[in-house]
Amino acid sequence: MAICTLVVDDESLARKRLRKLLRSWDDVAVNGEAASGDEALRLIQEQRPDLVFLDVQMPRLNGFDVVRRIPEETRPLIIFVTAYEQYALDAFRASAVQYLLKPVERQRLQSAMTRVRELIAARSNPSLSDFLDRLQKRTSYMQHVVVKAKGCTRLLHVEEIDWFESAGNYVRLHVRGERFLLRQTMSGLEQKLDPQQFARIHRTAIVNLRSIRDVKAASHGDHLLLLHGDTQLLLSRVYRERLHLPYSAQ
Repeated sequence: MAICTLVVDDESLARKRLRKLLRSWDDVAVNGEAASGDEALRLIQEQRPDLVFLDVQMPRLNGFDVVRRIPEETRPLIIFVTAYEQYALDAFRASAVQYLLKPVERQRLQSAMTRVRELIAARSNPSLSDFLDRLQKRTSYMQHVVVKAKGCTRLLHVEEIDWFESAGNYVRLHVRGERFLLRQTMSGLEQKLDPQQFARIHRTAIVNLRSIRDVKAASHGDHLLLLHGDTQLLLSRVYRERLHLPYSAQ
């Protein structure tokens, strides 16, 4: 069954771009679009969509106003779409599935749609208790980080981060050559990250497993992890058994 979808944005070009991207999936049906919050509320009541892509800044009723006016028991899944990063925290407080920045990138949209499918599957198959348990465990992990960069607030998707490095009372985030500081301890951070994607490799480092491109043996039972961009990290033998790689170190 197709995912009944509504696109809400006061900019026609933004609606057109999003509809074009959504055509990539056969299981997504855009059944309507709205240019205002009032129109969105009417269509949501009439169509009862599964999913709504909702712009934050709109005349009279903004995206958060729209969500507050939808009864929780009939509320569709919400993905906020906006050009402004400062609304990120408010979006997640509103239980949004995802928060996409304009112009919407295909990869981010694909990730959001994967999450939407999981949630819809969970709703339609309540008897699958094992699936629900796994889903709940996955969604409890950190998905986003808000950091300061050059005087601005920036929203980072956790999956973007290559590795974390201990820096006193802070943790340094390494993101494709950029670095950001987060006030957090390594032990506290480790508990918040999905162990299927992140692993502690040293007392001072946690790595994104998807960023590893090679593993090489070093001395005294240690190994070197080679990341994209030629970054090399030491995999301490103390943590070696906790790192489950899909290939064997050479």
